[in-house]
Amino acid sequence: MARASARTAGRRQWLRGPVPSAALRLLGASLIGALTGLAVFSLTEITSRNLFVITGAVAGAVAVLLVQWYQRAAQLTEVKVTVPQLSELTFAVNNDARQVAWQMFIETVTRVSTQPLAHDQGVLREALTSLYGLFATTRETLKAVRPSASVPSGQSVEYLAITMLNRELRPFLSSWHPRLRDFEQAHPDRPESEWADNEACRADLLRVQRDIHAYALGFARLAGVREAEALIGQVQTAPHS
Repeated sequence: MARASARTAGRRQWLRGPVPSAALRLLGASLIGALTGLAVFSLTEITSRNLFVITGAVAGAVAVLLVQWYQRAAQLTEVKVTVPQLSELTFAVNNDARQVAWQMFIETVTRVSTQPLAHDQGVLREALTSLYGLFATTRETLKAVRPSASVPSGQSVEYLAITMLNRELRPFLSSWHPRLRDFEQAHPDRPESEWADNEACRADLLRVQRDIHAYALGFARLAGVREAEALIGQVQTAPHS
């Protein structure tokens, strides 16, 4: 009698106590299996008309999800960028524009356009060639992408890139490339340091580097790059003697 009473009390205590996690998992697995079986059975009983209804509903749901994804990707965001040569501008950017800005940021910060050329180091011909490369790459990048959405409240990343080409790179290259070329053709055996305009060209190059440094920071802001100044480094403020 005592053993029977103990077993009965144990069952009552088990029933009153929390259900073991293993039992919950077993119950959940059973329910999922039952619902899956019911769904499979229901599909085998679907008539042609109901099948079209279900297919249309699924297609509509997928279409809504795709539209929502596209709207998020294409949504324009206003970003304010300060470039000393242009003052503060408001830009409208989406994911495509950020990608273009990222490419432009990488191109500007990995060339002599923003990296200092020491007074007694480097070759001006290589610097001008690098700037020509930046000009060509920027133009090809802009040609390869779709134009940004036109909005009345802000500029596009293309505006910043084209302004950098036409206000900074083009005047510098148009001025100094033919003059350096004339010296090289007239004196093929003389070092570049003997060119009479060497110092003036380096001083103008330094000015262009300071200006493009500001454009690079603008591209970084449009692309969402963090700590861009640390990536670029400090721009040289005066030629070293």
